[in-house]
Amino acid sequence: MSIVLSRDSQVRVMEDTVTDAEKYFGQFCSLLAAYTRKTARLRDKADQLVRQLTDFANTENPEMRATMRNFAEDLAKVQDYRQAEVERLETKVIWPLKLYGAHIKQTRAEIKKFKQVQKNEMKQLEKLEKLRQKSPSDRQMISQAETGVQRASVDASRITHQLEEVIDTFQKQKLKDLQKIFLDFVTIEMVFHAKAVEVYSSAFQILESYDLDRDLEDFRTKMHGVYGHYDARPFKDTTSSPAVPWALTGQSAQTTIRSQRRDKEEEESTEHSAEEDPVEDLRGQGRAPQQ
Repeated sequence: MSIVLSRDSQVRVMEDTVTDAEKYFGQFCSLLAAYTRKTARLRDKADQLVRQLTDFANTENPEMRATMRNFAEDLAKVQDYRQAEVERLETKVIWPLKLYGAHIKQTRAEIKKFKQVQKNEMKQLEKLEKLRQKSPSDRQMISQAETGVQRASVDASRITHQLEEVIDTFQKQKLKDLQKIFLDFVTIEMVFHAKAVEVYSSAFQILESYDLDRDLEDFRTKMHGVYGHYDARPFKDTTSSPAVPWALTGQSAQTTIRSQRRDKEEEESTEHSAEEDPVEDLRGQGRAPQQ
């Protein structure tokens, strides 16, 4: 009986391990999916700002026009990096978390199999105990019951050993995968922010070098009915952008792709918030990441 109780204690530890994985991996999946959606919405809002800056530039004097156009170009470049960030988060973070639903389902099936064998062992022990109490002199029946208990105990020991190996493998893989998932998450964020700081530094220099006096001179001249004629700083050459860690399409192609997705994502924004996103249910799931 002590062996049976020991096995029962073992299976409780195993069940707790799987239950905790199901709970927390589901929460991680839900929160990181919400994080990615919010990042995609931020990208779309920044795209809108780029368009507004370009429209505004067309109404301004030469210096401000060139400054705003160059600034908008840098801001658009950051959104190309942010688009790559979103795609990598979906592929390397959210999708692996979703796949854990299948691992958990399979491990639970192994635990269920063990419980059935354990239940049979308990049944055989109870049968033997009743025979010893009611018919202590019936050696044949008691001997048969003891044989049944022995067989059930052997089966339980075998299944317990198999289950220990399954849970040990599950735990080892879980810890290894969790480490990799969050290493990928941090790497993706570091690369994005490093490239964003590089581009924002360029944008800062563009804004800082704006020549207010030349625009004021041109404006005052126009107010007096005479149009100034001078060349403003040229529109920045965008063909030589720094090397990026992700393969990016051209800005116009990226903007077209994002604009096609924007309406759908903005509709979803009213249905989701970081505080209200439901916890991802990992039980029996192996679906592709939610866009």
